[in-house]
Amino acid sequence: MSMLHDPLGDYIRIVGTHKPALNRLGILTVKDLLYHFPVAYHEMSGAASVSNLVEESSVTLYGTVHRLEAKKSWTTKKTMSTAVLKDHSGQIKLQWFSQPYIAKMHDEGDMVKISGKVSFYQGKPQMTNPVIEKITKLPAASDSLFNTEDPTDLSALSPKYRETKGISSVWIYHAVKKIFSHPDFMNIEDVLPDHIKKTYSLPDLQKACIWLHTPNSLKHAEVAQKRFAFEEMFYLQVKLHQERAVVDGSPYYKIPDSHKLAAAFLKKLPFKLTEAQERVTQEITDDMKSARALSRLMEGDVGSGKTVVAAATAYAICKTHPDSQNFGGLQTAYMAPTEILAKQHFESFIEFFEGTGIKIALITGKGSYIYPSKSTPGKPTKIARTQLQKWVTAGEISMIIGTHALISEKVTFKDLAYVIIDEQHRFGTRQRQKLANKSSRVPHLLSMTATPIPRTLALTVYGDLDISIIDQVPPGRKKVETKVVAPKGQKQTFDHLRTLLQAGQQAYVVCPRIFIPDEETATDAQRALPSVEETQDYLQNTIFPTFKVGQLHGKMKPQEKDDILQDFLDKKIDILVSTSVIEVGINIPNASSIIIYGAERFGLSQLHQLRGRVQRGEHQPYCYLFTNAKNEKSIERLGYIEKSSDGFALAEADLKLRGTGDLAGNKQWGMSDLAMMALTNIALVEAAQQEAKNIVKKDITLKSYPLLKRILEKEKEVHME
Repeated sequence: MSMLHDPLGDYIRIVGTHKPALNRLGILTVKDLLYHFPVAYHEMSGAASVSNLVEESSVTLYGTVHRLEAKKSWTTKKTMSTAVLKDHSGQIKLQWFSQPYIAKMHDEGDMVKISGKVSFYQGKPQMTNPVIEKITKLPAASDSLFNTEDPTDLSALSPKYRETKGISSVWIYHAVKKIFSHPDFMNIEDVLPDHIKKTYSLPDLQKACIWLHTPNSLKHAEVAQKRFAFEEMFYLQVKLHQERAVVDGSPYYKIPDSHKLAAAFLKKLPFKLTEAQERVTQEITDDMKSARALSRLMEGDVGSGKTVVAAATAYAICKTHPDSQNFGGLQTAYMAPTEILAKQHFESFIEFFEGTGIKIALITGKGSYIYPSKSTPGKPTKIARTQLQKWVTAGEISMIIGTHALISEKVTFKDLAYVIIDEQHRFGTRQRQKLANKSSRVPHLLSMTATPIPRTLALTVYGDLDISIIDQVPPGRKKVETKVVAPKGQKQTFDHLRTLLQAGQQAYVVCPRIFIPDEETATDAQRALPSVEETQDYLQNTIFPTFKVGQLHGKMKPQEKDDILQDFLDKKIDILVSTSVIEVGINIPNASSIIIYGAERFGLSQLHQLRGRVQRGEHQPYCYLFTNAKNEKSIERLGYIEKSSDGFALAEADLKLRGTGDLAGNKQWGMSDLAMMALTNIALVEAAQQEAKNIVKKDITLKSYPLLKRILEKEKEVHME
């Protein structure tokens, strides 16, 4: 095992320029290198001849390289390398931006292998930034899979890795082969228990590494991918179930009258819950009186009524007296993702709890409020943060709403029995323990999300939580009219939007990027995607000069974003141009329309989330999906969201049609691309979860699995908040 965690420099010569490049890729140890998996493979087939190249195809070519030159780009003056590759059928121009060293690495007439995407300029083929590798002999010209007597020289499949300036796929490939040739490589211990590998026919670690980095067939690569995907899922599930076991074994607040109290709250409402809301309320209140603390995820589309369920269950907590006293109530902390949403929830809970005697507090960066108060009984009262914190610490306030400020060291509780997390995606054991340390026991936890999550992802990311789904929408909710719009239809859309703006309504416009792309390195497809910068300028100065157009994106500081959203809420901004940062935590009832540029670049789940922003008010909502896509599959995929309003069906459809390219963003879940790919395999996910459960149930401290224990201790903590 020791070799895996040794610095890579102990085994590979790393020159000065390589070190910062490897840092950018996160490759510091031998394991980092071996687990830097190929993102694609190029088949070495004779179809890749210059004479029969097809535009936009990814190919591998063999030939000799000529006219190598390092120079500066004529337009941007950036350094670049150029060359020509010649094979038996013709020649192709090659160019590498910001890689002048390539021209110096090869000599005139060198035999090379080139892999990349083909484009045509003025009828002639070319490749931009292809992978280039020097070889010792050229394969015979053929239209079949190349055979070679020297498998170490040419593999049947050429791996393509995630690269950075200074580290190419070729460099990574040869570095991996050096590790394979080291005598200690075969002595690396395999963390997966033998019985698991045998049960699921998974190769051992060494074989899986060789098959993944230097496969002789796609089948070998797929088997290796399965092994590593299972391994990552297994690690994650072991950690999750260890955390759940700790929570289950901790003292908590039992709520014996949870059903009766929640029912009393619901009886006073002026409307009836849907069957789905009633079912989920029952599941949560069942947990509150069970033999372990509530640990549950509540999923539900925008407008499905999650907040009412949260209020009913919070009421049951706040109306339960702390032990050994017949007055007061246990405490609930409700965490919202933005200050504006926290304020809106505060206003909602004032309506919900009116006349119940429950005191409600709001704590955000902009101020602290309490309701009711002696000075102004009928409305919220602003109060000094220190005074409010004293009352919370003394247990005099039962319902506390706020942002992440609630888990700061300055905020303490007396009897915190319930934590509700809104759109935080992962609220880990560490944060939960922070809150538990502020009270005498571990609190019940309810995590809520409007993000439709496929079952495999839910099992993976929320494997330690029970899951409830509100799969109905209360009657009377207006359905969003959704339309896919080609470039020629944009003018008509703007005309319709103008009439809505003139009527006093507001709109969102979403762009797939913040800034204008670099003209030198961007592809034609990237240049066609509008940025927040240029779209705001275009809409303000050309299309809607009489309306106020603002912008919002993730590069802004949190306070700056809150100020922009407050201006939008106060109708000081008519159109808000933004990135997808608005998909959660935003509630602007007067915003009735949303335009999404480059819609084909977003997943169906994300598009569904974005259009949910305009489903919160009294106006008829509209969603326009602007697209330049000409690909039939892309157009067909967008047709799904045009016709369907079922977020969960769309999430499953996206997983099948598009893979895991956008499940609310890979980085958000803290998983590798390979693990995300495995989410299409429900059997693999369930198997990893079951094996992890079995091990943790028998041995929570992993004493019988010392290698697994050491690996998990060495692994960086998975962050998924």
